Amino acid sequence: MVDLEKFINSIDSTNLVIPFGRIKNITATTIIANGIDVAVGDTVRIESEQNLYKVLGMITAIEGENFKIVPFSFIDGFRINDRVFLQKEGLAINCGYGLLGRVLNALGEPIDNGGKVQDVPYTSSLNKPSIPPLERGVINKVFATGVKAIDSMLTSGKGQKVGIFAGSGVGKSTLMGMIVKGCEAQIKVVALIGERGREIPEFIQYNLGGNLENTVIIAATSDESALMRKYGAFTAMAVAEFFRDQGHDVLLIMDSVTRFAMAQREIGLSTGEPPVSRGYPPSVFALLPQLMERAGNNKLGSITAFFTVLVDGDDMNDPIADQSRSILDGHIVLTRELTQSGIYPPIDILQSASRVMDKVVLKEHYNCFLKLKKVLSLIKENEVLIRVGAYKSGTDKELDEALARKDKVTAFLSQAQEQKYDFDTIVNLLKEVVS
Repeated sequence: MVDLEKFINSIDSTNLVIPFGRIKNITATTIIANGIDVAVGDTVRIESEQNLYKVLGMITAIEGENFKIVPFSFIDGFRINDRVFLQKEGLAINCGYGLLGRVLNALGEPIDNGGKVQDVPYTSSLNKPSIPPLERGVINKVFATGVKAIDSMLTSGKGQKVGIFAGSGVGKSTLMGMIVKGCEAQIKVVALIGERGREIPEFIQYNLGGNLENTVIIAATSDESALMRKYGAFTAMAVAEFFRDQGHDVLLIMDSVTRFAMAQREIGLSTGEPPVSRGYPPSVFALLPQLMERAGNNKLGSITAFFTVLVDGDDMNDPIADQSRSILDGHIVLTRELTQSGIYPPIDILQSASRVMDKVVLKEHYNCFLKLKKVLSLIKENEVLIRVGAYKSGTDKELDEALARKDKVTAFLSQAQEQKYDFDTIVNLLKEVVS
């Protein structure tokens, strides 16, 4: 005999009603709704009354009973009173070794016509806290990039956060490709944030040579919504964290921090934040360390991160460049002057710095670095005198020696895109230049 009372009680304890809210107002970039209990940062699903459109959005502000939603895609087609459902699972991405060789969007969905991603059994949240300070590993091992100018003069360590600062068209993408192809990392994660659509296949074909082995690309192009561009960076970081926690040394390259900051600026201004510096609201400057500090070493593996920063008008004091420089463990400056002189990669050694170099290289290497830096400094200081013919040979013995080595130094710091050098070879070449 069926126990009806037990059956009825089990039905009563089940929530058979899915709560939803209603859209009350729509602006160019945000939706205002009410009717459900939400928190800032919650993910919601917005559905049109005719079920023609379903998009995800994020709660960015709450005012009384109303809350503001910034959608992950465009809001064309939605109307007042369309329904809003709370997504209980929040923002997360499926991770696994099946991601290797794939190109994904900011939500972790494949966009490379390679079919559904297989072998992704793990779920990783996009919004994670960074590694606690006392649980971070010390940066004491070299991370070789295969680029002579970096490995010899701006040596990186495993777990370091480095900025690549440059104006538009100076050569960031080319240098990124050289690092991805030449580095010793077991896994490579590339985040292309806010770039032109044509640059994605071009980067894969020309800068990576079409080889995506052990590489994951996260792409959020400039025509996508601000939320997609913002969370493309967090998706890339979550993927890198997954592979780090599997015990790998991971390279994360993000191009660019500036586009990421611009996306947050759009979101912040649309929700009523005041602009505080060149139109950037306070949330931008709070968000940068939340992303960048997630790179580093833990007990299992490492994430060595290179973040490109597009400096406005080659101004190194741009607010995003200035804030990034204060967070990162080193900066590589690319200059238009060197590009116009035909020197590639156009790295200005004197403006660049690695804050961990003295901790990861041998003393002999570091002494050679100091000698070569002095040579570059002497040439730079006297450049005008030399060009106008005001300097006479024999006046300054150190400067004469520096000028005698100039061509050899320039050749050493230059490198073709397809060339790759191992770290020991680079150190030996450095010793030859300064000997």
